Amino acid sequence: MPNLTFNFTQQTVIVTGAARGVGLELARFFAEAGANVVAVDFDGDVLASAVAEFNALAIQADVSSTVDVQRVVDATIDQFGQIDILVNNAGILRDGVLWKMTDEDWDAVLAVHAGGTFKFTRACVPHFRARSYGRIINVTSYTGLRGNTGQANYATAKAGIIGFTKTAAKELARFGVSVNAISPNAETRMVAAIPPEKLAELAASIPMGRFAQPSEMCAAVGFLASDISGYITGVVLPVDGGISM
Repeated sequence: MPNLTFNFTQQTVIVTGAARGVGLELARFFAEAGANVVAVDFDGDVLASAVAEFNALAIQADVSSTVDVQRVVDATIDQFGQIDILVNNAGILRDGVLWKMTDEDWDAVLAVHAGGTFKFTRACVPHFRARSYGRIINVTSYTGLRGNTGQANYATAKAGIIGFTKTAAKELARFGVSVNAISPNAETRMVAAIPPEKLAELAASIPMGRFAQPSEMCAAVGFLASDISGYITGVVLPVDGGISM
């Protein structure tokens, strides 16, 4: 991980999809920067094992469930008294060409990506408004702008997160809450599932010639979560090695 100088002492951050990949690295980053970290994932066993390496409150939850989301927010307030930062990172894949895609696969992907982002944001907003402060960072994808064969559901969800980010930014700015997004291009479990020949082709199409390590997303998220970015809202920051140019 790069040598970062962010200080989130006395701040509380919720990170969803924190059991693996980018979410895990972000949870670790915030913990090492002094924050109270609430790490959320559907896979409770993997989550508990992963965050045992650093100081975090691990909560198993389904981000598409309003009840689960409210339970996480309530537990965070009970434990730490406040929420300062929300990172909506949770995601799943249910790939298939659109004429073979089932309703269940379509609904599941939108429910986790777009639904989870909406539900966690909605649940946190009253706490942000009460303190006239908040930082929300959503994780979208270049696929939401470009599309990708076999990912109509994923592309739709990620495009929706871009629209949601900009709308929420407009609605929440007057309450001292910024809402931004990153568009990463990192080596994750999703990337690992790509056949080697296709993966090599994709890497060659990236101007920097490689996928990022998940930890390389930390600087961008840390910046957007920090006080120094307070006048930035509604942006989608590509952290993608130039592939979106």
